[in-house]
Amino acid sequence: MPDSHQLFMFIAAGWLLNLTPGPDVLYIVSNALKSGTRAGIVAGLGITAGCFVHIFAAAVGVGALLATSATAFTVLKWVGAAYLMWMGVRMLLSKPSGDGGSAAAIAAAQAGASSGAATPLSKVFMGGFWTNVLNPKVAIFFLAFVPQFIAPGTENKALAFVLLGVLFNLNAIPVNTGWALAAGWMARRMGAVQRGMHWLDRVAGAMFIGFGLKLAFTDQPTQ
Repeated sequence: MPDSHQLFMFIAAGWLLNLTPGPDVLYIVSNALKSGTRAGIVAGLGITAGCFVHIFAAAVGVGALLATSATAFTVLKWVGAAYLMWMGVRMLLSKPSGDGGSAAAIAAAQAGASSGAATPLSKVFMGGFWTNVLNPKVAIFFLAFVPQFIAPGTENKALAFVLLGVLFNLNAIPVNTGWALAAGWMARRMGAVQRGMHWLDRVAGAMFIGFGLKLAFTDQPTQ
């Protein structure tokens, strides 16, 4: 494990990276705005669970395979891109609920979080999970970022990799929760936001399609 200074740098870098807007942050915020803080937190936990898959996969060499095998990287890249674009199209085609601004929906937001009836929390969780798992750039990120903080003389580098990866993930939870709390606070205090939630689906859908296209045209990292 790194010394205290390196460990602090690792934690700080992780927080900064998790504060950067991207597909994960968009997924958390959109769910929190639509269904309340609890849905946003669950979305973040799904994303965290997906990160654990990449951490353990990279530790056993799958990440290295993605970095060196053009075929493996391309297959997962296109699967991930297709999933992101599928989510985006689904959001774009979603229909507004009822009158689009019912008093019940606003009351649910003001109460702190909706019951999640529109989108079950299990689906919110799995959506975040698959958004992360099917993105090979996450595996490449862990493979490139974490080893920088492993001392050259470390005997069990795989174990050190896993421990640092778990620490990175645990540090991401409060950041993701913060995004959910901020979005939930906005939804509770802005009735217009709740009344216009169907437009959020359109914007978020277009952005997810953009993320999918960006991923589809990502080249395999060179060694």
